[in-house]
Amino acid sequence: MDLEQFRREAHRLVDWMADYLATIEHRPVRAQVQPGEVVAQLPGEAPVGAEPFDAIMADFERIVLPGITHWQHPRFMAYFPANASPPSVLAEMLTATIAAQCMLWQTSPAATELESRVLDWVRRLIGLPEGFAGVIQDSASSATLCAVLVARERATGWQADRAGLRTVPPLAVYASEQAHSSVEKAVRIAGLGREGLRLVPTDAAFAMRPDALEAAIRADRAAGIVPACVVASLGTTGVGACDPLAAVGTICREQGVYLHVDAAWAGSALLCPEQHWMIEGIENVDSFVFNPHKWLFTNFDCSAHFVRDPEALVRTLTVMPSYLVGRETGQVIDYRDWGIPLGRRFRALKLWFVLRSYGVERLQAMLRRHMAWAKELADWIAADPDFELVTGPNLALLSFRWQPHGIENEAVLDGLNERLLHAINDDGRLYLTQNRLKGRYTIRVSVGGTWTERRHVEEAWALIREIAARLRP
Repeated sequence: MDLEQFRREAHRLVDWMADYLATIEHRPVRAQVQPGEVVAQLPGEAPVGAEPFDAIMADFERIVLPGITHWQHPRFMAYFPANASPPSVLAEMLTATIAAQCMLWQTSPAATELESRVLDWVRRLIGLPEGFAGVIQDSASSATLCAVLVARERATGWQADRAGLRTVPPLAVYASEQAHSSVEKAVRIAGLGREGLRLVPTDAAFAMRPDALEAAIRADRAAGIVPACVVASLGTTGVGACDPLAAVGTICREQGVYLHVDAAWAGSALLCPEQHWMIEGIENVDSFVFNPHKWLFTNFDCSAHFVRDPEALVRTLTVMPSYLVGRETGQVIDYRDWGIPLGRRFRALKLWFVLRSYGVERLQAMLRRHMAWAKELADWIAADPDFELVTGPNLALLSFRWQPHGIENEAVLDGLNERLLHAINDDGRLYLTQNRLKGRYTIRVSVGGTWTERRHVEEAWALIREIAARLRP
């Protein structure tokens, strides 16, 4: 493809992209294909000769698109959002064209300096105090792994990194029993073993109990186990619960334990000052992460990771071969020392485009609308005698349970709710996900898509009731 053909096809693709977004709500939300259906249409060998671009695009629409779950659909209310927006998409096009590898300051000075400044904007917007420095990771999972690694080194005086875990006492990491699975993965990758993770009991609101955390830390110390890290959650995946940072932070400070905060989804809500109650106690936090690629209208991947002690992060992760040393080394930020991979994408550009294109006031208004619509939905569910509002709304997340009148057997109700969820998702007009709370099957609803409007939330509730009526025993 020469540049003139690239120009023509790029214009066609932008038209396709705009048409896709304009008509996306007329597509089924979740892919309606069966396992193996896509791969069965693909040849077993790569083409020997060049193929025309028209043929490639035709196969994209014929083979690939039916197997895509449309995360930007306004009735995608499963998991958490993975939002895109027009300014973010345009920035991604520039990023892909420039194709910079931004591991060092000198490999693209603008990428490093824009990242530093934009993350300082974000730090101020979400209410983190002076003293936190930011870096963009690919995901909150990577940020949590970095936190566990730094905590491991701090707890062992950097001996684990130098001589290995066999030379140090066993370590423990603490998180709520509602914490994201990435915490367990980080503990395992860091070499602490699954048995090094303590899942702390939660209260009636599914938030970590500080008394149970303190008891677990004291019990480990008495057993010769070194408490290394607490991962507190703001906005758990299951129900959106927020651990009490002030109480947890006080325990961590008194016990000398590293405190990391996973606010992957809920952190975006901190753009609204009235949500700053979530970070009361932030003065005792060592690191904090949230994902603009979830609820802040910025394409995946873009995870904002803030650390109070950048030197500890860099010390934990730096490997310094001569071919990565430049004249500026030590005088500038080289972000390759702030994360796991050496290679880094120019992620800051899309966040910069989003913040400037929307402005803080409009972003706040969009977030507030999502939370208000979730509250309306919760009220509708609570008022219906055949449904139970199980949790929430916590910000823009709630969970419910179908409970037809006259059916009280929990196992039967579990089966009915599972059938309801599958029927909703198979229908194609709405996509929701499940959870289990205290052993009971529940259905989650996450409101927060870039293109979601109030009518889509109304339509979702109407669909839920329509399909439940069809399935009623």
